[in-house]
Amino acid sequence: MYGKIAFLGSGETSLAGGRIFERLIKDLPQHPQIAILETTAGFELNSDLVAQKVGDYLATRLQNYAPEIHIIPARKRGTDFSPDNPEILAPLRSADLIFMGPGSPTYAVRQLQGSLAWDIIRARHRRGATIVFASAATIAIGAHALPVYEIFKVGEDVHVKDGLDLFKDYNLPVSFIPHWNNAEGGADLDTSRCFVGRDRFDIWRSMLPAGQTIVGLDEHTGIIIDFENRKCHISGVSSITICDGIETKIYPAGKECGLEELGKLQIPDMDAGISEDALEFLRNAPDPELASAPPAEVQQLAESRQTARTEKDFAASDRLRDEIAALGWEVRDTPDGQELVKK
Repeated sequence: MYGKIAFLGSGETSLAGGRIFERLIKDLPQHPQIAILETTAGFELNSDLVAQKVGDYLATRLQNYAPEIHIIPARKRGTDFSPDNPEILAPLRSADLIFMGPGSPTYAVRQLQGSLAWDIIRARHRRGATIVFASAATIAIGAHALPVYEIFKVGEDVHVKDGLDLFKDYNLPVSFIPHWNNAEGGADLDTSRCFVGRDRFDIWRSMLPAGQTIVGLDEHTGIIIDFENRKCHISGVSSITICDGIETKIYPAGKECGLEELGKLQIPDMDAGISEDALEFLRNAPDPELASAPPAEVQQLAESRQTARTEKDFAASDRLRDEIAALGWEVRDTPDGQELVKK
């Protein structure tokens, strides 16, 4: 089962963003595992704080679902915090929801293109994980990336960068533009189309190959792609815009559209285009049932405690309970006998 994918135009920690996360998490298992990647902001000295801010928000916003949140510091290739380092990527194995957000689109592409982390994310989605992209990450995963900072901040000429092209294997040549309706420049400066303005955006779009689809996401608005039902749900406070080079369609929040609006979808085989390293990484994931079973030492102590209770040696029983607790397990006495629960 292919998981849902959500794209946010901005505001992943806003009320609108929270509603999207809650809509998604309702379909996930109890106590969902959430993985937040630092990669998009990995060039920033406080990338850990950027990711932790999202983690803290989700822990509070989704507290009724008791999520377990993991921050993955996959910041830069060639370092201990590389997106190719399997040790720091371990939480991706069991993640029910994976998030990437603010930072630099082109930096994210450089770090993730062909990486172990990116292949694992794609493989996990095809095995049911929900993926959420916001802001810079939304741009990075498209077929083509708008180099926002290079144009808007550095002053480079308008140009096109290759994106991570998440939907290449789905036959969907789609690129995403968040902050579509940004108006921070006021009457003096057009900052729509993710701050570059309409004129420069039109030049950028004219440089794309034929047959490309652009999805523009207004701020505090997102689109949730449901592969199982072949639908796209729009959520938030404004609308999204879909341009396929022939016509432009606008869908307000609360509406749905068919997935065919993005192109002629072809669902790939589960492992198509995924590296063998990533598949091996997932195959070596620990068995959840085995991981939750108490180790032999704890079981032996529990058996000794049961014997002590039968013999009414309550002092020994209490001592054994403390030894079990020191190993990270709790003994619960039930009508059916002892129960060991991981602390």
